[in-house]
Amino acid sequence: MKNFLKNSILVLVVTFMLYSCSINKFIPEGKRLYTGAAIKMDADSAVAQPNKLKENLTQVLRPEPNSKFLGMHLGLYYYYKNQKEKTNFINRWLFKQFGEAPVYQSDVENLEIEEILLNRLENNGFFYSAATSSFTESKKRASLEYQLKVKEPYTMANYKVDSFTKPIFREIKKLSTTSPFEKNMRFDLGNFKLERQRLDSELKNKGYYNFNSNFLIFEADTNQYKNKKFDLFLKLKKDVPEKAIIPYKIKTINVYPNYNLRDSTTNKSNRFENKNYYQNEVFFKPKYLDDFITLKEGEYYNPNTSKNTARRLSTIGAYKYVNIQYKEIDTLANDNEGALEANIFLSPLTKRAIRAELQAVTKSNNFAGPTLGLVFSNRNLFGGGETLNLSSSVGYETQVSSGDNAGLSSLELELKSELIFPRVIAPFSINEDFFEYSIPKTKTSLSATYLDRSELYTLLSGTALFGYVWNANKYITYEFNPISVNYTRLSNTTPEFEQILDDNPFLSQSFEQQFISGLTFSFTYNEMLSANKTHQFYMNSTLDVAGNSISLLAKKTTEGQPKEFLGLEYAQYAKADVDLKYHFNFGNNKEQTLAARIFAGYGLAYGNSDVIPFVKQYFSGGPYSVRAFNTRSLGPGTYSGTDNENSTTFFDRSGNIRLEANVEYRFPIYSFFKGAFFVDAGNVWNSVENPTFNGTDKFTSNFINELGMGAGFGLRIDVQGFVIRFDLAAPFHDPSLPEGERLDFRFDEPVFNFAIGYSF
Repeated sequence: MKNFLKNSILVLVVTFMLYSCSINKFIPEGKRLYTGAAIKMDADSAVAQPNKLKENLTQVLRPEPNSKFLGMHLGLYYYYKNQKEKTNFINRWLFKQFGEAPVYQSDVENLEIEEILLNRLENNGFFYSAATSSFTESKKRASLEYQLKVKEPYTMANYKVDSFTKPIFREIKKLSTTSPFEKNMRFDLGNFKLERQRLDSELKNKGYYNFNSNFLIFEADTNQYKNKKFDLFLKLKKDVPEKAIIPYKIKTINVYPNYNLRDSTTNKSNRFENKNYYQNEVFFKPKYLDDFITLKEGEYYNPNTSKNTARRLSTIGAYKYVNIQYKEIDTLANDNEGALEANIFLSPLTKRAIRAELQAVTKSNNFAGPTLGLVFSNRNLFGGGETLNLSSSVGYETQVSSGDNAGLSSLELELKSELIFPRVIAPFSINEDFFEYSIPKTKTSLSATYLDRSELYTLLSGTALFGYVWNANKYITYEFNPISVNYTRLSNTTPEFEQILDDNPFLSQSFEQQFISGLTFSFTYNEMLSANKTHQFYMNSTLDVAGNSISLLAKKTTEGQPKEFLGLEYAQYAKADVDLKYHFNFGNNKEQTLAARIFAGYGLAYGNSDVIPFVKQYFSGGPYSVRAFNTRSLGPGTYSGTDNENSTTFFDRSGNIRLEANVEYRFPIYSFFKGAFFVDAGNVWNSVENPTFNGTDKFTSNFINELGMGAGFGLRIDVQGFVIRFDLAAPFHDPSLPEGERLDFRFDEPVFNFAIGYSF
């Protein structure tokens, strides 16, 4: 079977290359395929960095020749194949993905490109240059060469600002001192445009509400020089409106916390912190809303402050629309200042909402199945933007594998309440202005979970959380939970499961400490939401520390036994991990992606614990990990499970160290169907060996040779961001096998993965 597959792939590759190499027979009679253009430049000795200039000029050459892959015109080949009267589905699909229409010599307007090259040279100060072009032709191909004679550029002698009407002249004069223009700078039209935009932005920030960059003009004067020098003058165009050259102050701020487009009549107003709040009934208390508004009466108009206010208001979670409008209301008697009225219209979301969710999920606990959830939300609960979420869910899961079904299904019930305050709640005061980008949110939650794993055990758990989350900027998010309490209770254990615990003392210890109290901190840098970026980076780093503060209140027990708090053993550990992702988006409309991921994590049990609690340990393998191995079946280390097979039949393999790496190529197929090819690698280890595993689980310097590796392909159904994923993967490096036998691509032993969402 393996040899058959390998030979088939070899035949496909050879056939693919033979059919893709030659396209000459498809080129119509009388046509020549355009293979591209080059620039030959004869530059004056005074021209600085001629190679860089040549590189910039090359960017204007049009049209682009047909692309190549490994020297072959694949896209052109598929185009010609698709032009046949009788074609098949494969050729049509290949054309849609890779096909390119041919570019012929007759499509090239070389005289127009010559004019563009000369224009580009003049815009960069190389006046009186010359451009010609000539083709090099063969029977079926043609290339083009542009010959450029580039003269010495004009450089600046002096830069001056003409006299304007005050007060704008004073501001521009001051801003000109920070101009990037320097003496002997080459004439550059692009730099002049950038400087106008810089001045416009700076003037707007100083209150010039009606100013526009088009009101400024640069003039170059060469009359005083004969050595290609010029004086540069910044001037104000004629007939610029008077209101454009005076700054504006915000005289009045009106806030509408409960604005309705259909009924905008509001009579009642309340003056608070120099702002007018218009609401017939108190919908949002001004004392809470005011901190989100950075606009202030008496200050000059500043678009950045306006954007900052709109962004902060939109993060509250109570508003559907945030609209800030300015209105000119009067001009002072001396005409040196204008006045604005700022109106902030806030349209609230529906106060109460119920949402039902049906999900097909694959979880990291080796189970897959549907989950039904209901979420009730009450927004602006106490008139300060608070959000209360009450949720419940029920899920039935079954393990996707063959063999004995005992312990391979579960029923899970969960109840959760979450209250979110859009401000900092703390026993000490914090100046809200300290958080310039956004005000932190305070999150509190209580949850209870009932998990019944058939013929094994019942697990009851309760969790309480108190913490803060805030955005430092567009990409960076911090989350700090100073209070994180978790209690679990194992019950209804079967003799089968008791035997598993007896065979694995480490596993048994991980269930004994039922009380976890500590803090967590995470840092996230996320560019993945910027869909138009070619390069996208993501980083999440998390620190989880438990047991340190509670140890001060703990009660001593029998010598050599763990301490207790409220009659419960508590866990003490520190755990840190980092998750790095990179996406390279390319192709038409950036529909193709090369995605990569690296994960590393380490946990250390100390003090009151010998082993990290089971719910905090690392696992490897599965739809969101190394897909060529079953969920949570990889590792630890080189452990194979053959020494004591019964001890791992129903329970997952874990460790306190985890390393993983993934690479995936994603591409469109048709409509919302997408495909992928991927390679995964990873494993888990223990820093202190578990006697049950006979030392095969311990992390050593040889860890690279103990990585589980696999490759495969997949199908994704992506409907507006909701992704159903099917992956088929096979291992090619299995650390559980003896050394010398691990490297073996087992095509005939694939693992099927089903999941919701992308793996990374």
